[in-house]
Amino acid sequence: MELFACRASKDFAEKVIEALNENVRPGEQPVHLGQLEVTAFSDGEFQPIFNESVRGATVFLLQSTFPPADNIMELLLCIDAAKRASADKVIAVIPYFGWARQDRKDRPRVAIGAKLAANLLTAAGADRVMTCDLHADQIQGFFDIPVDHVYASKVFIPYIQKMKIKDLSIAAPDMGGAKRANTYAKALTTKQNECGVIICHKTRARANVVAEIRAIGDVEGRNIIIVDDMIDTAGTLCKAADVLKEKGALSVRACATHGILSGEALKRIHESSLEEVFITDTIPHPELADDPKIRIVSMAPVFASIIDKVYNYEPISPEFIH
Repeated sequence: MELFACRASKDFAEKVIEALNENVRPGEQPVHLGQLEVTAFSDGEFQPIFNESVRGATVFLLQSTFPPADNIMELLLCIDAAKRASADKVIAVIPYFGWARQDRKDRPRVAIGAKLAANLLTAAGADRVMTCDLHADQIQGFFDIPVDHVYASKVFIPYIQKMKIKDLSIAAPDMGGAKRANTYAKALTTKQNECGVIICHKTRARANVVAEIRAIGDVEGRNIIIVDDMIDTAGTLCKAADVLKEKGALSVRACATHGILSGEALKRIHESSLEEVFITDTIPHPELADDPKIRIVSMAPVFASIIDKVYNYEPISPEFIH
């Protein structure tokens, strides 16, 4: 096994290495982070190079493809370099799969970016892809290679259970998140607390701008956690939190896998009714370590376990909580 990290995900890769080495099997050598160098040119072009042999190895390449587009290009070049260096297998580990919101033609004459990204990874030579909480599960079908799709519920549900929140309800910020909210609610229902489901119906004025949100379900007197796959501008999330609070919710928190946090997202979160926001480290945010509202939960142990089991040809079905 050889594990390398592109520039955008080095911190995450180091956490994965640490988790892998906590459970080294008898007779196995500890895993190290491979030496990958990226040479940058003055015009913005760059070239990755492996500073150690990968011949015959199973190479895991870690990189989240959040903006800018350089990140996906760097990953593609690394896959190509590994294949040309005679790696046996190249597995792209993409904690956050960018372009996933472009998964269909929702109006005429638009690209399907998720399919294009899948084609690029396959054309570059990836033998397998590992990713987390795709915007739409059906994106797995865009690939003609195996896809291991893990869910942040694996870490979020135990985290919420430890909080022991009474009168808990789970909310979806839009109709598309109803299935996710229902799954969380089922997992968090106990004999002492029937975890309800609330659906927020939103209408958009335009992309990234919400016009109106209405909450469907019992809100009054409940402690609510909004669950979603990502927080981008936080407009939908903060507006939903404010609406739920106005309707009588005791408290409102949020739980989202990918903290994109673009534009004025942080400002909106700090000015909103949200008490806490839980995100994972699939997108690095070292500046938020001491933020009063943001809590970061690591997905590294989950990815480490999946990497270990895939490498050793073991079943990974126990890792999945939907």
